[in-house]
Amino acid sequence: MSFETCKDVWVFIECFEGQPKSVGLELLGQGRRLAEGLKQQLCAVVIGKDTEAAVKEAGRYGADKIYVVEGEEYEHYSADSYGHAFLELCRKYEPNTILVGATVNGRDLGSKIAVSLRTGLTADCTALSVEEETGNVVWERPAFGGNLYAQILCSETRPQMGTVRPGAFKKPAPLAESRARIIREEIHADHIRTQVIQFIQACTDGTIPVGEADVIVSGGRGMKNSENFAILKELADLLGGTVGCSRAAVDSGWMPQSRQVGQTGSTVTPKLYIACGISGAVQHVAGMSESGTIVAINKDASAPIFEVADYCLVGDLFEIVPALTKELKARKQA
Repeated sequence: MSFETCKDVWVFIECFEGQPKSVGLELLGQGRRLAEGLKQQLCAVVIGKDTEAAVKEAGRYGADKIYVVEGEEYEHYSADSYGHAFLELCRKYEPNTILVGATVNGRDLGSKIAVSLRTGLTADCTALSVEEETGNVVWERPAFGGNLYAQILCSETRPQMGTVRPGAFKKPAPLAESRARIIREEIHADHIRTQVIQFIQACTDGTIPVGEADVIVSGGRGMKNSENFAILKELADLLGGTVGCSRAAVDSGWMPQSRQVGQTGSTVTPKLYIACGISGAVQHVAGMSESGTIVAINKDASAPIFEVADYCLVGDLFEIVPALTKELKARKQA
């Protein structure tokens, strides 16, 4: 694809059971910034069996155009079906930039598209900007375990592509009324080599996934053992949230990896993040620094976590957390 003909910023709106995942809507906000910098339009791509809800949300969150591919073969994601549909759209409309959520399916789809179009893809980006002189997107991502940040350019090919973790950016403010132009394409995939037999629910205990919670109470090495996480769960339940943890807690076998927040876990942006016994290593901070309000509890007054916290409580978490829980219970009963 040539630089002269490629235009517009595309965002893939991934869906599950007919509903759009949050990461696609989050990326529409970043896509808008890139589109304005490139002086191009923001486009959403929706593929599925039932696309009505996703199309509606894509319009509400600011897409100028929405490309829609609908059919029975798109009920469940497969690289064959979705890859074929997305590539056909790319070859017909020639996008300049493509943003994809760094989910399991998004990573699979993004790599297939990049290889097929012989272009570059930057994974797990944490910041995006535009070089106005060249029209190149600056893809920023952590490297060497979060100790360095790399800025990557795709200066020789188009489209330029990147994946972004769920929760890395906040959703933009929804519009009162959608102004999107909807373009429906009849594309059918005949050669699908895989079939979905069954979905197995990951969170069988009914808890909220850390990437979807408005309130997260996280514990680190200072929790000392797995049993002590019970006091965090009690506080999280009172606040209508969920329990998270640092990598140290996972490596110690106290918590499952699905609860980990940070560079090698989930990137989260809850309204409230309470860090208990977490020192604040750069890898952990990279995954939660965009939270609305950060409360840190640590007995070490020089802990790095206090540098990003809005409220700093220096003391024993085994005294502070139960006291907070007791006070919340008293207020709820009053």
